[in-house]
This record gives sequence, C-alpha cells and structure tokens, in this order.
Amino acid sequence: MEKRRDEVIVVVLKRVLVHCTIELMANKKKVLVVEDERPLLEAVSMKLEKAGFTVVTAQSVKQARAHLAAGGVDAIWLDHYLLGKENGLDFVAELKSSGSPWRAIPIFVVSNTATAEKVQSYIRFGITKYYVKAEHRLDVIVSDVKSFLETPAE
Repeated sequence: MEKRRDEVIVVVLKRVLVHCTIELMANKKKVLVVEDERPLLEAVSMKLEKAGFTVVTAQSVKQARAHLAAGGVDAIWLDHYLLGKENGLDFVAELKSSGSPWRAIPIFVVSNTATAEKVQSYIRFGITKYYVKAEHRLDVIVSDVKSFLETPAE
C-alpha cells in the first residue's frame, strides 16, 4: 500500500516538473545567433544560455532563415561575414524589407569586419544596435540584449 502511494507521488511530481519546465521554457526569450566562426558561435551561445535565453544557431543566412521559419525568434545576434554567398547586410536588407514577417525582430550586429559605410547601411536598415567585437565584452552585449528584451514595448 505504501509502495503504491509512493509511486503515485512520483507520478504527480513528474507531472508538476514537466508543467513547470514547459512554463519556464515558454517564458524564455529565443535568440538566433548567426556567426560563421564556430568557437565564437559556441562562446556567444553559452553566454546567452547562462543569461537565461534559449539559443538557436546558424553559420549562414540559409540556416538562419530556417530558424526564423520555425518561429519563436525574439532577437538576432548577427555577424557581418557568414558562410555562403550572403553576408549579414544582405540578411538585414531582407529582414527589414516591407512585407517581411520578421521586420520587427530586433537585430544586434556584432562584427569586426564591416567598413564604416557598411555600418551606416546597417543603421539605415534599422538594426537595434551595432557593436565592434574587439571593443565590447561578450557579457556587456548579452546584458544589452537582455535589457532590451526585458523592457516593455511602448
């Protein structure tokens, strides 16, 4: 009798745990990290996950589009140079074009390689913020992304 009661308690606790996990995951913001360099992609992902985000990654615009099509992306961390033919600026132009279903997603460009002219192009397209990698620590950028996503929209 006591064994049966313990089994029921375990089943109930598992259901509660699953429910709580689903609730927590539903409240986590998802960041798409688009970066061609694997070590940096992994470092950024770990920092974002540690900050409480769900992270999906891509090394090319094609892979990034697939993540966007799957839905639920709340922000994009984007490098300029990527694998494949398209670069970050091409991707931003597509995302910010009229009629794009992803136009409102905030984009944080983090790159060392874009020229001043390209940085201005990113800004004209309406990115949220541009960071020069060498001038900003990862944890500072992660903190900025977190603050931006936690601030209620006006």
